[in-house]
Amino acid sequence: MLRTIRLTTAFICFTLVTLLFLDFTGTLHAWFGWLAKIQFLPAVLALNLGVVLLLIALTWIFGRVYCSVICPLGIFQDVVSWLAGKRKKNRFRYSPALSWLRYGVMVIFILAMISGLGAWAALIAPYSAYGRIASNLFAPLWQWGNNFLAYLAERAGSYAFYETEVWLRSLPTFIIATVTFIILIILAWRNGRTYCNTICPVGTFLGLISRFSVFKPVIDTSKCNGCGLCTRNCKAACINAKAHEIDYSRCVACMDCIDKCRQGAIRYTRRKTNKAEIQTAQPAVDKPDRRKFFTVSALLATSAALKAQEKVQLPDKKVDGGLAIIEDKKKPDRTTPITPPGSLSAANFSRHCTACQLCVSVCTNHVLRPSGNLQTFMQPEVSYERGYCRPECVKCSEVCPTGAIRPITKADKTAIQIGHAVLIQENCIVNRDGVTCGNCARHCPTQAILMVAKDPNDPDSPQLPVVNEEKCIGCGACENLCPSRPFSAIYVEGHEQHRNI
Repeated sequence: MLRTIRLTTAFICFTLVTLLFLDFTGTLHAWFGWLAKIQFLPAVLALNLGVVLLLIALTWIFGRVYCSVICPLGIFQDVVSWLAGKRKKNRFRYSPALSWLRYGVMVIFILAMISGLGAWAALIAPYSAYGRIASNLFAPLWQWGNNFLAYLAERAGSYAFYETEVWLRSLPTFIIATVTFIILIILAWRNGRTYCNTICPVGTFLGLISRFSVFKPVIDTSKCNGCGLCTRNCKAACINAKAHEIDYSRCVACMDCIDKCRQGAIRYTRRKTNKAEIQTAQPAVDKPDRRKFFTVSALLATSAALKAQEKVQLPDKKVDGGLAIIEDKKKPDRTTPITPPGSLSAANFSRHCTACQLCVSVCTNHVLRPSGNLQTFMQPEVSYERGYCRPECVKCSEVCPTGAIRPITKADKTAIQIGHAVLIQENCIVNRDGVTCGNCARHCPTQAILMVAKDPNDPDSPQLPVVNEEKCIGCGACENLCPSRPFSAIYVEGHEQHRNI
């Protein structure tokens, strides 16, 4: 019964979290966006103390149920392991905990967060890793399926579906998502929860707490016949049937052992202290001094990781002109990258973002994509080659679970200056080709661009755009709609600190 409840809840959570990354309309977030906000690391970065304490209390009472019910990456590994079990049953075996690796990875993760390398630390963060897999590998398949339905519906005279553009937002991020996907499949197919119990820093931290959980699977030695069936079905490899021991720091409370035990020797019950009845594993790492060190280190790290890091400094570069042929736009080399409205500043965004790609998935304007900069690697940045940041769209601020992008209204967005437009005179087709244009001024939503005569003494001379930086909000409409190719004659330079106008 407990296993059925766990499987049902896990299936619902996994499906809904996955749909959050697949839903390019952003409508599901109004109902189920809270599932992203109760993930452990996003809750820590968002300073959502209530959720963090709730997850810690949940682990202290019931064990690592977060890993087997709430965490999408953990459930994904369970799915792969379940499929592998169809080919070969009773395939697991007990293995001692690799404590040096588990706690070593956690310490490295902590140091990366403290030193401002949160984007790189996110490589092994479970929610972020699954988000990249879903948005880079699953989402294109979902969108192609949608486009096929849109094609069929259009032929039938229906417009219930509409086509969406499928494109590769970042090759490095796609490669990392693919490699992560393959590694997880191999590990889960062969040994079940290897990643969760050797690499995942969240699993390691919660494992410290689950050692002392109130309810946990326990072995009744008076009923156990030593068949080892529990061990051979434990995907966490934490049950030593010969010694009647369970390593509760690795147990994810999946209840598989209870379901498989034919003698009824394993029960999920309240913790007892009768050593004659219940045997629990005591790895060397459970010594009071070392246990205290790791517990205190993990708690300090979650607060230290929230300290402000140094602002992102990019080399000063200039934008070169381009050929006047019809071709795709190229991204300008901005001195300061652009972060989404609501992120407050580049430092705040970098400090809180886990690079889960959820905001990228719901950006219908195609302006958000993972960064290739080493300091903010895979964290979303704004670029305007395929669209511009429409003033009426605030979807990214609605879905961000970490506080990297704060919730804003449409009215707020029209007053937030994330950057300002810069004109490159030699790229403008008025100067280059001797034609009239004014496209940037016509489409500027804040009327920050005016057309003035090239020759002040000749009112009939061609007109050039002039940018009023005080009114510009950096939406990128001018950059996106500029007919100059491959580089726009006008582009947006980001602001380290966002301003209100």
